[in-house]
Amino acid sequence: MIIDPIADCLTRIRNGCLAKKDIIYIQYSKIKTNIIQILLEQGFLGNYKLKPNQSIKVYLKYIYPKKKSVIQYIKRISKPSLRKYSSSKNLPRVLNGLGIAIISTSKGIMTDKLARKKQLGGEVICYVY
Repeated sequence: MIIDPIADCLTRIRNGCLAKKDIIYIQYSKIKTNIIQILLEQGFLGNYKLKPNQSIKVYLKYIYPKKKSVIQYIKRISKPSLRKYSSSKNLPRVLNGLGIAIISTSKGIMTDKLARKKQLGGEVICYVY
């Protein structure tokens, strides 16, 4: 039984990058799919496909010729035991705008830049750069 499925998803991505895997599988949920979609749009992942057996097939992205991962850092911020919320004025800037923070708002899951533009606050899910 997984207590924090989002942390499990982020850990699988981190471990896959460290092991230089090309493909990883993550158990399906709507919130995980939204997070993976944001990572894809921001250029951190290669692609993903929804598999019929309720899993997500994620293609990791690397910089060649040394096969260095595009994702250098990925960390869960808000945990089930300690939720972290932020108003639209106090949204975190990751590496002065070079990285992203993924925020869960009332209008859905989005990056910190988009939430700041729409003037929405919410729960800070993770940091990625």
